[in-house]
Amino acid sequence: MSSSRVRENRREVRIHDSSYELSTDLADYIAELYESSIKERGTFAIAISGGSLISLMRELLRPAYTTTIDWSKWCIFWTDERVVPKNHVDSNYKLANDLLLSMLPIIPSHVHTVKGTLSAQEAASKYGYVIRQLVRTRVIKASRSNDCPKFDLILLDMGVDGHVASLFPNHPVLEVKSEWVTFIVDSPEHPPERITFTLSVINSAANVVVVATGEEKAQAVRMAIDDVGPEHPLLPARMVQPSKGKLVWFLDNEAASMLKRNS
Repeated sequence: MSSSRVRENRREVRIHDSSYELSTDLADYIAELYESSIKERGTFAIAISGGSLISLMRELLRPAYTTTIDWSKWCIFWTDERVVPKNHVDSNYKLANDLLLSMLPIIPSHVHTVKGTLSAQEAASKYGYVIRQLVRTRVIKASRSNDCPKFDLILLDMGVDGHVASLFPNHPVLEVKSEWVTFIVDSPEHPPERITFTLSVINSAANVVVVATGEEKAQAVRMAIDDVGPEHPLLPARMVQPSKGKLVWFLDNEAASMLKRNS
């Protein structure tokens, strides 16, 4: 395997020659975090997004992982979800279930889905309540520095515009700090109604991974990682800065092509 890694304090950038190398490295990294979480407290609380991330996670279906991981210890959440029924083509849950979750022996009650038959506001409120209950029962660790949950791992897929979860550039939702889960009804991407983790929750995680692949994301990757100056807009992906945890970027060569270290 050929790849490059750059570490800066609690941030690391991993650049891979192919999607296969990226997915293999990503699976290894997830498995490592799972092992450390299980040793520490017996549970692995992981939040995922949709998009191409799910396809890259399919490496976890290899026997090297399916036979060595205790999937009953996994508790799965969504960083964001479209407010649609679970069987809808736009559902992040449907995508993850069809391509990954249904093929793993994960306990169904450990997959915490969003109620997409409610209004966006109601769905966000109920999902936030579920997470609060699981923090109280220590399924999800609590952050010592603030009131937020401390997920063992949050996995984010960055969009072409630099959005992560359903946190879009210049959107008022970026300023929401008092809630763990909030909602939007005017997403610039279809469908318009979504629920999303706030930056407060994302930045309280023990580990955050941001994945970006493809040349069309190279400009956003540069603006999110490199020092680009005050004249450029602050992308949501750049605002992902875990206060106590670790941030790792998983990129392919195309997405990393405009970074200063590659120019």
